[in-house]
Amino acid sequence: MDRETVQLGQEMHRLVAELYPMPRSITGDGVRQTLAKVRERVPLEIHEVPSGTKVFDWTVPDEWNVREAYVAKSAGERVIDFRRHNLHLVGYSTPVRGRMSLAELRPHLHSLPDRPDVIPYRTSYYKPSWGFCLSHRQLESLPEGEYEVVIDATLKPGSLTYGELLLPGRLKDEILLSAHVCHPSLANDNLSGIVVLTFLAAELSKRSLKQSVRFVFAPGTIGAITWLAKNEREARRVRHGLVVAGVGDEGGFTYKRSRRGDAVIDRAASHVLGASGRVIDFTPYGYDERQYCSPGFDLPVGLFMRSLHGTFPEYHTSADDLSFVKPEKLEEAYRAILSVIEVLERNGTFVNLNPKCEPQLGRRGLYEGLSGRASPREFEMAMLWVLNLSDGGYDLLRIAERSGLAFGVVADAADALVKAGLLRETGVHAWKT
Repeated sequence: MDRETVQLGQEMHRLVAELYPMPRSITGDGVRQTLAKVRERVPLEIHEVPSGTKVFDWTVPDEWNVREAYVAKSAGERVIDFRRHNLHLVGYSTPVRGRMSLAELRPHLHSLPDRPDVIPYRTSYYKPSWGFCLSHRQLESLPEGEYEVVIDATLKPGSLTYGELLLPGRLKDEILLSAHVCHPSLANDNLSGIVVLTFLAAELSKRSLKQSVRFVFAPGTIGAITWLAKNEREARRVRHGLVVAGVGDEGGFTYKRSRRGDAVIDRAASHVLGASGRVIDFTPYGYDERQYCSPGFDLPVGLFMRSLHGTFPEYHTSADDLSFVKPEKLEEAYRAILSVIEVLERNGTFVNLNPKCEPQLGRRGLYEGLSGRASPREFEMAMLWVLNLSDGGYDLLRIAERSGLAFGVVADAADALVKAGLLRETGVHAWKT
């Protein structure tokens, strides 16, 4: 691994560490702090949507913020403290201040008996409630007696916050890249997705793009629903999309197809991953791909991740910490998604301008450049495949799939044939093929 690659992974991991302690939820200052940190690197536009706003069948909830929350023994010693770890407090807990016995407190304490050393992640977004999370080992060690319980929180009309960045391309067609920003101190879910998209936004902002690329950083479920409700016109321009989540652990890559199942994004991700990852079918459960793929929108949006959510023991627990996310895995995810975007950018549908029999390539100088290539024979075969299948019915990605050649070689061959006057792009957008 070269030095630049190592440095990139380490820099991404440092940003994960900066974001880790922020008290994120579906609303509130933790989300604002997170987006402000992303905004230091890329020019996000921050949107505030007032509580009570109707967004399809949902309503933007009241805003939740926490000053402090703890459980203390009668002597004043805090046995559970939100400041020590923000997973200790059930998300959206209503304000509480009082004294109670352990028996009264126990129904409000949550642990994982089968994983006694970790703190679980729990929320109660839409049902007024309160509670604390702690390791089962700690729960079992709590002595009988009276406890002081304090949740100094506000739950009142405010707003839902999301961030957005549009990088304009030559076309109005859009690639949508989305990450959820609502989880508190969970490094893989969701900080890895936020950080990878932040670095991708920084890189793509330096490039000349064919398609526009839109980044959305929004709270899970309600944030994506709110974005869609506020951007129905913009959503119609989405030709390809990825939700990115859980990409920093040591599991192999997993791509979940869009609802359509055979969209260009599905084929592009499958082609890039090849044998190094697995591709699974769409299900209406998971992250925000299920909102983008709801039947009223049916956007071609897949989910890019590593270990499937809910299948690894660290999921939604305090074990999803900074040590669980590896710098090299963040960098690998960044490279893989960038490769998918490059396929989407270079894909196109062409027509052979000399379709009657094979054209003479030698007199057009197309063999002269073969000696400087790593695999001259592969490039020659790519030219022949592109010429043979460019009848207006195949895009370059499908040619790569049928020929078994790498997409980059096929795209390079198409570039060379266009320059030689043997090929012309049809003007039919690749997303339609």
